[in-house]
Amino acid sequence: MSGGKSIRLFLADGTPGGLLTAEIMNWTGHVVAAPRSDLAALLKRPETSRTGIYILLGEDPEGLADSLAYIGEGDDVSRRLYQHSRPEEQGGKDFWDRAVVLISKDSNLTKAHARYLESRLIALAQLARRARLLNGTAPLPLPLPEADVSDMEYFIAQAKIVLPVLGVNLFRAATRTVVPSGVVDLAAADESTSSPVFELLLNKEGIVATAQEIDGEFTVFEGSHARSSWVGTSHGYEKLREKLERDGTLAATADGAMVAFTRDQVFASPSAAAAVIFGRNANGRTTWRIARSGVTYGDWQNQGIEEILAAGAHGISGTN
Repeated sequence: MSGGKSIRLFLADGTPGGLLTAEIMNWTGHVVAAPRSDLAALLKRPETSRTGIYILLGEDPEGLADSLAYIGEGDDVSRRLYQHSRPEEQGGKDFWDRAVVLISKDSNLTKAHARYLESRLIALAQLARRARLLNGTAPLPLPLPEADVSDMEYFIAQAKIVLPVLGVNLFRAATRTVVPSGVVDLAAADESTSSPVFELLLNKEGIVATAQEIDGEFTVFEGSHARSSWVGTSHGYEKLREKLERDGTLAATADGAMVAFTRDQVFASPSAAAAVIFGRNANGRTTWRIARSGVTYGDWQNQGIEEILAAGAHGISGTN
């Protein structure tokens, strides 16, 4: 099991939706995030005048992704943010409603470091496909000494931990860690994921889908099949399926009998994934099962709870 992390959040104005800072113990990085309405307060902060990286986030009006994003760097991040705050006809950007700044508390980030971080983060965002990136291509990073490359990769690794805590999942890519399908005991499973691979079958139509819970998210794997069209009554998941068809995540197979996932896709719940695959509303807790063992996703989630209740651990009782 990986070691724990202590993340310190500070709400500068005392509200969760306002300007906030975040840092990890023993990490030189420092994150400042603010809604666009608090941009003036963000620009006043001394850390934004340093060399660093910034991320602009906004909703995707075309609905092809949950959000739009732009990643940039600057010797003085505040100047770049000011430029992007201007109207588009004056060279600014209108799409964004939140800015996130990453700098180093020890002020040791150089222009070359920032260029390296910008290039790597753009590449990671393109790989994760969590947002529609408005950067054209990732710029080539300036060459760095080997030791500096190691330091920057560590910086990125820590940023990938703290940013999702702020709701920024831009760089969060699913990494498959396959647990044997017959394993249902948490103690025997890989504790980094604690999840076996689940299957969803529609035998009459030859549909097979596989998924795994990775880092707390339910991820359907590339190559999984789904019904060729929505067959159920109108439902919110129907719109989700239409979106996946529009952005190319679901594409027709060669024979046209079904559609297939062209890439790994994260869903908010196993039921959302099951509904998209079945083409109708479905209970993912009972329809997703571990291959060979037949254990449902819901039963897998609850394993160990009965034992805890029976043992009376922590004073928990099964009666009122």
